[in-house]
Amino acid sequence: MTATMVAPPEMRPEVLPTERLLDSGVPKPEIRAELRRIDDAANVRTVIGLWAWVVVMVGLAVWWGNPVGYVVAFVLMGPVYARFAILMHESAHKLLFSRRRLNDWVGQWLIAYPVWTPVGLYRRVHFAHHREEFGPDEPDMAFYGGYPCTRRRLLRRLTRDACGISGWKNFSKLVGALRYPKVRPVVVRILAVQVALWAASWALTGKWWVYPLFWWLPWMTQWRVLNRLRSIAEHGGLEKSKDRRVTTHDVRQSLLARFWLVPYNTGWHLAHHVDMGIPWRNLPVFHQELVRAGYVSEGLTYPSYRALWSALSSA
Repeated sequence: MTATMVAPPEMRPEVLPTERLLDSGVPKPEIRAELRRIDDAANVRTVIGLWAWVVVMVGLAVWWGNPVGYVVAFVLMGPVYARFAILMHESAHKLLFSRRRLNDWVGQWLIAYPVWTPVGLYRRVHFAHHREEFGPDEPDMAFYGGYPCTRRRLLRRLTRDACGISGWKNFSKLVGALRYPKVRPVVVRILAVQVALWAASWALTGKWWVYPLFWWLPWMTQWRVLNRLRSIAEHGGLEKSKDRRVTTHDVRQSLLARFWLVPYNTGWHLAHHVDMGIPWRNLPVFHQELVRAGYVSEGLTYPSYRALWSALSSA
């Protein structure tokens, strides 16, 4: 690998177009229609299941009343936030539900606002990222630039995340945005949802500290760590190119990684950047299309996230 983490040309053979893929890697129309099909009923179950996970997990911890249960519930909120983030990402791409109004309502009120995110702003910023990764308008360069770095520098960044320093910067920016009339209505809605969650948890458990301990604090701390690790595994140390293999890493998926870090198939991120119109349930199928075409080669794929993080911190 070069100092910029870009795979050498021999690992990126010129194989497009094929009988099934266009020269951009996007599936041809006769294949694309099925790959872009949104399973509305299954996504309803997914959203309900995610909220059920939160309620049952926190409820059991409070019912048990043991510090061990509190620690377990707190730690498991990290994967919960990862799932909310990916479903919000799907909604931003208009891929959560085929009906636009339902997609946006669920994406706002049941997914984005509970996790402190103005989804309208997120959508605009995220589409800027997709238009030209590492281009002049890339909004996430602070996450992706500066790799490979030293292991000490990466650990310092992760420590700031784990201690809540990064989370406090995000939290204070959100609350501070109340000063600006243009964005104030969205911030008020987000804060209103947080108050409702706090009130509901207090009423159901009789304990005021359930919300700050199991909702606010994990968002401030461990979610920051997971979000950074996932983000740099997607694009860290790469560069601007029309070839998505130069802008996006490919990592072999494991059950453990898919549980903790990259749920809902988001680990097949290269496939997502080749065709961002394919919903999360179909990304593994599309990834296999890219593999069969030779676009994604064995040498291009990191064997694990740990291997990629090691390379990213090898300077």
